[in-house]
This record gives sequence, C-alpha cells and structure tokens, in this order.
Amino acid sequence: MLRMIALPIPVALASVTAPAHAALPEPVKAMVKAAIESGNDAEIQSVVKFAKLTHPDDSAEIDTMLTPYNEKKAQLAEAKKQQAEEKKLAKMEAPFFDNWSGEGELGGFRNTGNSDNVGLSAGLKLVKDAVKWRLKLHARADYQRNNGSTSKEQFSAALEPEYKMNDRLFFFGLTQYDRDRLQGVSARYTLSGGIGYTVIKEDDIRLDVKAGPAWRLTEYIGGGTDSGLAGLIGMDMAWQIAERVKLTQGAGATIASDAQSLSSATAIFSSGTNTLTAKTAIDAKISGKLSARLSYVVEHETNPPVGRKKTDTLSRATLVYDF
Repeated sequence: MLRMIALPIPVALASVTAPAHAALPEPVKAMVKAAIESGNDAEIQSVVKFAKLTHPDDSAEIDTMLTPYNEKKAQLAEAKKQQAEEKKLAKMEAPFFDNWSGEGELGGFRNTGNSDNVGLSAGLKLVKDAVKWRLKLHARADYQRNNGSTSKEQFSAALEPEYKMNDRLFFFGLTQYDRDRLQGVSARYTLSGGIGYTVIKEDDIRLDVKAGPAWRLTEYIGGGTDSGLAGLIGMDMAWQIAERVKLTQGAGATIASDAQSLSSATAIFSSGTNTLTAKTAIDAKISGKLSARLSYVVEHETNPPVGRKKTDTLSRATLVYDF
C-alpha cells in the first residue's frame, strides 16, 4: 500500500516545481509592434526573424502579433489583383479612341545682339496600350534660323504597332517618314517589322530591344533616290532614377543594302547608306504633369550627299506635359 502511494509523488512534485513558460519580453514585444506599425515589409520580416531566433519559445506569440498585419496584407494583394483584372477587362472592352496616353513637348529660344537666332522644337507621342497589342505614334519637328539663314529644318513621324506574345516577347511593325533638308534628305520612307523582347521589366527600370528586316526609300534634295532592303535594330530604356527624375535612352540603327544608290559606300556595314541614331534625355518633374527635359541626340549618316557632314548632334531644352 505504501508503494502505491509513493509512485505519484515525484510526478506531482515535478508538476509543481517545473518553471512556468515566460512571456515574450516587453522590449522585444515593443520592437515587433513598432516594426508592424511602420508597414515596411522588409523591416517587419527582419525584426520578426531575429525576434524568433533569440526567443524561439515565443514564436507562437510573435505569429499571433503578426496575424492582423498578414490578413491586411492579403486583403491588399487581393484588391490589387482585382483592380488588375478590372483594368485588363476595361482594356479589352474599350473603344479604339479610349485608353490613350502620351506627352506633348515644346521648347524654343531667341537671341539678339551680336547674333540673331530663333529656334523651335516640338514633339508629340501617343500610346494606346491594350491587352494583346500596343500602338505608338511619334512626331517631331525642329527648326532654327541663324542670322537670316535656316540652320536646322527637320521633321519625322512614325507609327509603330506591337503585338504582345507574353509579358516580354512582342512583334512590331514600323512605318516612318523623315525629312532633313540640311542633311540633303528631301524625304525618307521606312517600312519595317520584326521581333522585340523586354530584357528588364522592373518598377523603376525597363529595357526593350528589337530587330528585324526593313525597306527604305530616300529622296535627295539634289535629285536622285536610294532604295533597298535594310536591317533594323533598336533599343529603348527608361529608368526612374528618383521620385521626380527620369532618364531615357533610345538608340537605333538602320542598316541598308544598296539597290539603286547614286553613291555606293562601304563604311561600317560594307555597303549602303546606314543611319545611326542615339538619344539620351533626362526629365525632372516640375509639378503635376509638367516636366522639364534636357536631351541630346546624335545622328550619323555613313554616306551622306556630297558636301554634307556625316554626324549631326542636337541638344534640346523643352517642357513636357503628360496626358
């Protein structure tokens, strides 16, 4: 009978003398709470990680503190997903003249005194972005007079449709018209099409590359034409450096193969009249939809008419309005 009474005593003593589980220390709890209130997900994950490492027995309590934040985060993600679906549906159902965005650009100057200069630079860009395709329209004009003589007269317009295979791969077409009297070009027509790929697609930076065959016809001011098959390669980049500062870089090359050239050349691509262009621009937000833009353009013609320089550069300072 004594043995029967003695057996449960150690168990009872163990249950009485076992230390109680300590709650999460107040400083740690305050640190986790402050991180959650900040709303910065990276900071929250970091604080929670080290709180659990230093207090593994309190992981359940830490998770309980995180529950309201995780629920709110899931609700926001679902709402964002729903908005994306609604936006996608709106694009699918929108008429042709809806969902257009773009920008207008205008700059000018005038100098008097030792020299009398007047210049004007204007540009327009429109983009319609649908679910499976995108349509781009560009137009630009640059004009300058120096002491009564025209020192710059250039106009270009382009229409570029794109068909999206997925989030990165797309097919493009291009119809372009250019006129540059000082370069000796009365009119230049370009037809092209090919494939493009979005190499980088992040919230603050995007890089697109594209390439394909082309056909080009050039009419010169001095008479004569140059037409033939060509190859087109291009690159477009947009980088949101800061909240109010954006850098864009565009470069393209049209590689022509002679057909009826009046002056055949073997410059960079062995034959034909090759046109290389590169543009760099930086935008600084002034207020609302208005920005100031500084841009620098390099245009290189491997085989220009006699008496014309191969390389032209143009610096612009303009105001840009987004709509």
